[in-house]
Amino acid sequence: MTSATSGLTVRPMEMSLEQLAASIPDGAMLALPPDNSLSPCELARALIRRGARGLQLLGVPVSGFATDLLIGAGCVVSVQTSAVTLGEAGTAPRFVDAVKRGTVKVIDATCPAIHTMLQAAEKGVPFMPLRGVLGSYVLAHRPDWKVIDNPFSDGGDPILLLPALSPDVAAFHAIMGDAEGNVFVGRRRELATLAHASRRVVVTVERLIEGNLLADERLAAGVISGMYVDAMAVAVHGAWPLGLLDEYAADAAHVAEYASAARTDAGFREYLDRHVLAPRAQAPRAQAAE
Repeated sequence: MTSATSGLTVRPMEMSLEQLAASIPDGAMLALPPDNSLSPCELARALIRRGARGLQLLGVPVSGFATDLLIGAGCVVSVQTSAVTLGEAGTAPRFVDAVKRGTVKVIDATCPAIHTMLQAAEKGVPFMPLRGVLGSYVLAHRPDWKVIDNPFSDGGDPILLLPALSPDVAAFHAIMGDAEGNVFVGRRRELATLAHASRRVVVTVERLIEGNLLADERLAAGVISGMYVDAMAVAVHGAWPLGLLDEYAADAAHVAEYASAARTDAGFREYLDRHVLAPRAQAPRAQAAE
């Protein structure tokens, strides 16, 4: 991140988890990775505790536990994604309920389309072409996507143009960060594209380390530079109940418990009271994740 006035590199701001949640404004387009790719679940719980409202979620490229939790808590007005699912635990119950009630707008997309729109923003171009969506029902629901004839052909070769997409805020959870704001995402390099495309990037990390992650040849290839990170907070077991790379496995039993409880309004409210809103709720979560 570089100051427009001085040209000097500015280190990302280290915040508490609550401050990080407060820095995401109501109504923002908030981009979240899927359950297998560094989902910031503890930040989602902090957003619920602060009473976030009007969020426009973007699933990159699919949505899962954190999205369903935020929808159930009334924080969300729209979801742009290719799917919302709890994986082996089944459908996302609060998402399904919100769609039936008409309380959340669903903006259909596909996995390649979402990645392509983010890549356009990353490259600083207004659009990028894609073929795979041609002929699908999704086009009927996306007037912002344009089909043209390939200008390099002799005609009869349609191509889809997708507009660049720059989320207001991208959020994810990482194993570690350093004082320069660099964060390690390992093999999940699609998060680099998300960081490059977004207006702001906020990250929770398991821990802060001494030194510079980019200076380590063994780690540098899996690091997102601090120049793209605006704020960072430490959140131990911040992906729980989901897994975090090789750090800890997903708590499948807890996700199944959530899926069962969240099928009803009363069950979801009881879940929120126990696992999100209750004082000192994080300690039992950390123990369960170990």
